[in-house]
Amino acid sequence: MGANNIVEIKALSLSFGGLTALYEVSLNIAKHEILAVIGPNGAGKTSLFNTITGFYHPQRGSIRFADTDITGMPSYKIAKLGVARTFQNIALYSGLSTIDNIMAARSVSMKTNLLTGALYFGWARKEEIAHRRAVEEIIDFLEIQSIRKQIVANLPYGMRKRVDLGRALALEPKILLLDEPMAGMNVEEKEDMARFIIDIYETRNIPIVLVEHDMALVMDIADRIVVLDFGRKIAEDKPESIVKNPKVISAYLGVKETEFAESKA
Repeated sequence: MGANNIVEIKALSLSFGGLTALYEVSLNIAKHEILAVIGPNGAGKTSLFNTITGFYHPQRGSIRFADTDITGMPSYKIAKLGVARTFQNIALYSGLSTIDNIMAARSVSMKTNLLTGALYFGWARKEEIAHRRAVEEIIDFLEIQSIRKQIVANLPYGMRKRVDLGRALALEPKILLLDEPMAGMNVEEKEDMARFIIDIYETRNIPIVLVEHDMALVMDIADRIVVLDFGRKIAEDKPESIVKNPKVISAYLGVKETEFAESKA
């Protein structure tokens, strides 16, 4: 593991029957960067996230996180190590409130057992107070105080996305994977989410991997971009170089280079 990397992926291959989702994908994620993963629908972006987080097990290749081989490890163990994510399709507990959804993520780090939890005394009580304090801090950070007790099924889409982000932060991650965090949002909601992402990176020192189709936003906030196409990595570079890469323009965007350059304006 390189000293500057938190994740190292080597020759990762994943297939479902005759369908290849990822083929020989290798990439490193640095400890101090916002990395964007882009590509057309079906390029393998979410499959990459699902493999890193243990939802899918690759047929070949390896994934190392903070000097630990997590290839094929169960997802709950990977979460305990400090890998948190949000989902393209929001996966909240729709019948619970905002605060209860975020609190649910703290269960990974709770040490209370059945007996001490039932009796609710001593360090069990202190532990819950500490976890609730952490949740309230996240609610303040994401500016969702007004919806803290509302049932998430009744919330606007943009707010549910924010709660999903809050739940990932409640895991106290060492790395954060965001799968299309701004999909379906209006301009104002996207600006708010972009601000939160930058604040998480800058104030909490959490490296972020971002899958996002909004190219203007990707160009603005990403330090580096990886491009996938049909499960293969076709490019990896800084945004200003990716914007000029003929393979990216042809395979991903299908537009002229000048039109792509205008997308970041």
